[in-house]
Amino acid sequence: MRKKQISVVIADDHAILRSGLRMLLGAQPDMKVVGEAENGDQAIEQVRLKKPDILLADITMPGSSGVEAASEVRKRSPLTRVVILTMHAEPAFLDSALAAGVSGYVLKRALDSDLVAAIRAVHEGKTFIDSAVAGHLVEKAFGSDDHQKVTASQACDLLSRRELQVFRLIAEGYTNQQIASQLFISVKSVETYRTRLLRKLGIRTRQEIVRFALEAGLLAPTPESSRP
Repeated sequence: MRKKQISVVIADDHAILRSGLRMLLGAQPDMKVVGEAENGDQAIEQVRLKKPDILLADITMPGSSGVEAASEVRKRSPLTRVVILTMHAEPAFLDSALAAGVSGYVLKRALDSDLVAAIRAVHEGKTFIDSAVAGHLVEKAFGSDDHQKVTASQACDLLSRRELQVFRLIAEGYTNQQIASQLFISVKSVETYRTRLLRKLGIRTRQEIVRFALEAGLLAPTPESSRP
């Protein structure tokens, strides 16, 4: 039986780029483009109509930005995951994207294979961060946040084996229900582990979770070896 294809809506204000992306994704046996948008407002409407698995969006577009669209999409269509494809490598853009609930962040200078890999990874419930910007998360992990109590190197000693498993899956973007299914435990147990481990580590936001997991070696960024 043929595996269900990953449905994608493309949002970018450049028609030529959208056309190229449609050709790239359409050539993948496990993907299909079900809609296009040239601004954030259209992207939100396309997601409402098509309910795609993935919204692939630029950050800077007329009207609502890609980040604003991502935040709205996550509210209206929780099953749709968002991958940002952008020219912006500045840390502030990555931080705002993660805060909006984005699951993938790929630079436009990346290889075609990186973008395809990002879409597949995000569709599987994982987080994909371009290796060119992932280092920023590590650098910020131990900045001036007063509530950061421990270092990532202490995490493996501080957390139990089960807490480490739960933490890694949270960082990869899995929901509590998905974590419960993977680890064969109840959702309530996942919630308990989540509360306990975040309290132990002194972290609260999704950005901090991803940064901490990267530094601790629990979440690997995309390999540099895949770049020219």
